[in-house]
Amino acid sequence: MRLLLALMAGWILVAGTALAQGYPNKSIRIVVPQAPGGGNDTIARMIGQKLTQALKQQVVADNRPGAGGMIAAELVAKAAPDGYTLLLGNVATLTIIPNVQKKVSYDPLKDFDPVSLIASAPLLLVVHPSLPVSSVKQLIALAKAKPGELNYASNGVGSSTHLATELFKVMTGTKIVHVPYKGLSLALTDLLSGQMQIMFSSAVAMLPHVKSGRLRALAMTAARRSSSIPDIPTVAEAGVPDYEAGSWYGIVAPAGTARPIVDLLNREIVAATKSQDIVDRLTREAVTPVGNTPEEFAAYIRVEHARVARVVRAPDAKFE
Repeated sequence: MRLLLALMAGWILVAGTALAQGYPNKSIRIVVPQAPGGGNDTIARMIGQKLTQALKQQVVADNRPGAGGMIAAELVAKAAPDGYTLLLGNVATLTIIPNVQKKVSYDPLKDFDPVSLIASAPLLLVVHPSLPVSSVKQLIALAKAKPGELNYASNGVGSSTHLATELFKVMTGTKIVHVPYKGLSLALTDLLSGQMQIMFSSAVAMLPHVKSGRLRALAMTAARRSSSIPDIPTVAEAGVPDYEAGSWYGIVAPAGTARPIVDLLNREIVAATKSQDIVDRLTREAVTPVGNTPEEFAAYIRVEHARVARVVRAPDAKFE
């Protein structure tokens, strides 16, 4: 039996190596769980361009929005593990949706082989100027004085913006009404008009409106202040100790992808995250480039999955 297992392991290693030696010989697609134009799409196209140059094959973004990211994740989970169909995994697809939705046809911890975490991005807590608050402590005080009277917008149920706000509510003991939208553009439109009062969203999307005075920034959700927006405090230092939330983006492949292929993709993705043009662009947008090993990314996903599970199960958290 031991000899048989050893022979099988050797055969798998040889087969995987042979497969990787001819990889890639056709175009590769990165399935993106959101529509074109957002942060996920931007990250996928930036990395895709670098991979195209490095691998000498076209790497394209394939946008498959819908169901909070489930459509894209399910597609990749069921794809052939040959390295030609990848997923731009994020906090929603790999941690929130599996914890929130009752029927999910993929297991984020078993159905994917992590390749590398690309970047992490804090969210910005903003309010409409009509709301008479200029700090996190004032917002908490107002929300407690008017329970259920304030509202917040999100990109949709199960989104990172939804999770960030529910975590804020749980940690501050406030009751703020959730109004989910089908994407950022619709939520932002109502936030700018004053129909919505509060939102946690990407710094990239919010900063132009903060600078124009159409929105007021109270804090950011990272553990430390961003060098690109150093005047904006973190939520933790502004009055909610230990608070941390945000978005992150990474590449995963279908489970069973040959390790030599995973290693090749990892090497080139890590190189891309360290390239000066990508570092400069991400840093300007308050996004932190990462680039780590498959094992490190796998551990990160497990930790994030458990952290989200704790938030979702909190008595006052609402993920209807």
